[in-house]
Amino acid sequence: MRFGNALVNISACCRRLPLASRPLESLIRFQSSTNTAVLLQKNLAQRNNSLYNYGNDTLRCTILDSQGNVGTPSLEVKREDLISMHGLLPRDLRKIEKSRKKDLVPILLVRENSIFISLLTMRALVKSDQVILFDSVGLSLESRAHRTFLNDLTMRLRNQDGNGISKDPLPYEFRALESIFVSALSNMSAEMKVHLTLTRGILQDLEYSITRDKLRFLLIQNKRLSQFYKKTSLMGEMIDDLLEQDDVLSDMYLSSKCTGKFRDEKDHTEIEMLLETYYAHVDEIVQTVGNTISDVRTTEEIINIILDANRNQLMLLGLRFSIGLLSMGCVLYVASLYGMNLENFIEEGDHGFILIVVVGVISMSLTFGYSIRQLHRLQKMTLTESSKGHV
Repeated sequence: MRFGNALVNISACCRRLPLASRPLESLIRFQSSTNTAVLLQKNLAQRNNSLYNYGNDTLRCTILDSQGNVGTPSLEVKREDLISMHGLLPRDLRKIEKSRKKDLVPILLVRENSIFISLLTMRALVKSDQVILFDSVGLSLESRAHRTFLNDLTMRLRNQDGNGISKDPLPYEFRALESIFVSALSNMSAEMKVHLTLTRGILQDLEYSITRDKLRFLLIQNKRLSQFYKKTSLMGEMIDDLLEQDDVLSDMYLSSKCTGKFRDEKDHTEIEMLLETYYAHVDEIVQTVGNTISDVRTTEEIINIILDANRNQLMLLGLRFSIGLLSMGCVLYVASLYGMNLENFIEEGDHGFILIVVVGVISMSLTFGYSIRQLHRLQKMTLTESSKGHV
């Protein structure tokens, strides 16, 4: 405020100065506008950093202990502390720092004593006795989906008997991964139902009438469906690649490493069965969405065929009008010749008018009939006839 008041006082004084001192006033105004622009840029940069965590040395995360108890939500943890405490690499956190609300590429990285997984909006660091959930941008702790995921994760990590449910024999890290996969698949299934309902509805409406608005909505929905298909396909490819790497699967047994029991590369039955189960669900979603995209493409091809047929009918109608005008032109030509103010032998007879009318009608009929016959011949032309003609 003091700086702004000083600028106002200086500018007021400059107005009282003679014309020779006016360049000083313009210079002060230029500096004032420059300072304002710099302040606005700094405010925007700070706002973007607070939203996306760009340029900050801390990450927001929620930590769950070995008993599934949730610590302080959205806890600010330094980037260097995460790397040093959990044996990560600086590039492992790049996925989190540059994250948005949705990311198409899923990732599952296995380190010495941790597993980093990124599925849809969920990003977590799983250890043998701890789970760190990184809070994505726009993921509110009060959202229903996030509360459901936290409750399921807490229940699976506690692994207590009760309500007729026995303890899960899977280790701590696999129970955490299972909860993440279940939440991701439930979100994908819900999103798939929305896309399928909208797509099938517009396809049914197109069976009764084809309008511009419906075609535009179908185009938009097809783009969204293709994006969702790409997202599910990438998740399936990620799981498939993991199933083919025996050494990575055996390294995912973090609890065994902590107890000093190193497993053989072929001894990974539990995690293999777990991944195969969720791969089957992902593949089912991929096949369902793929079939819907195929239906959309088939509908688009049928619509294009119908539009081509309508264009052909309009062209034929225009050709028929052109043929009729050409035939009438022959009559008009004969009539113009007869109507000239020139002497000819027809004027001497009594049947000149009838002769001209008959000649005009005959010429018009012959021209119209020949042109229509040629048009029908082009309509009935087949591939065999065209190939014979080229030979």
